Amino acid sequence: MRMSGTTKKRDGHGRLGSALSGLAVAVGCLLFLGGFVAGALLYQPYTVPTGSMAPTLAVGSKVLAQRIDGDEVRRGDIVVFKDPLWGDATMVKRVVGIGGDTVACCGTGGRLTVNGTPLDEPYLGTGAGGPGGVVPEEFSATVPEGSLFLLGDDRTTSLDSRSHLEDTAQGSVPRSTVVARVDSVVWPLDGGLVDRPAAFAALPGGVSTPGPVGLLLTAIAAGAFLILAGAAYGPVAKLLGGRAKPAREKVKA
Repeated sequence: MRMSGTTKKRDGHGRLGSALSGLAVAVGCLLFLGGFVAGALLYQPYTVPTGSMAPTLAVGSKVLAQRIDGDEVRRGDIVVFKDPLWGDATMVKRVVGIGGDTVACCGTGGRLTVNGTPLDEPYLGTGAGGPGGVVPEEFSATVPEGSLFLLGDDRTTSLDSRSHLEDTAQGSVPRSTVVARVDSVVWPLDGGLVDRPAAFAALPGGVSTPGPVGLLLTAIAAGAFLILAGAAYGPVAKLLGGRAKPAREKVKA
């Protein structure tokens, strides 16, 4: 009598699953670590020191600001800068005027104007300086070439370019004082990406292009998922394999 057994083999499927899980972990590590490294090179974290940018940025908010050259700044950008004439402290304000602009208050409906064009600024909120968030004080300033005129979004409390109108530059600061541009709010978690205001997009020169922070955060999240999924394959496969019924051996006489 000769006996021959045919048992269902699972080695091929097991090897493929192990290979795919290893590949998932490797790709995940690449995305996760690559996202962090690129983020560290391109971005600098900051804590908003005051409430002058409320409601856009609340006091204590954690933001990611892209390291840029001052020449890259456009109207509407929220920038981090440090000017010795303003106390040499790190500050966060919104750019409302660039070299050659005339920034004034108040135009139609009590709105801020740039070169005579009234701006819609919905980000100010109703409590940021009167109905519709208008600037309460009347002023007019011409921005020198190579400089920026900066205001806080809370126009009732912010110490900004309006507080320095008597200076030689009429409240403007050199572009060289800018060290970064705010792209994202990471805390509170509902902060998200910082929008480029539509009102400034309609002016000559438009607005700046958002940095890659969204792409980097997506890469980090995808990498973490792949690492966890790949690492979980082994224990899950073992658990499922232990529950499977063994294949019956077929016997021929």
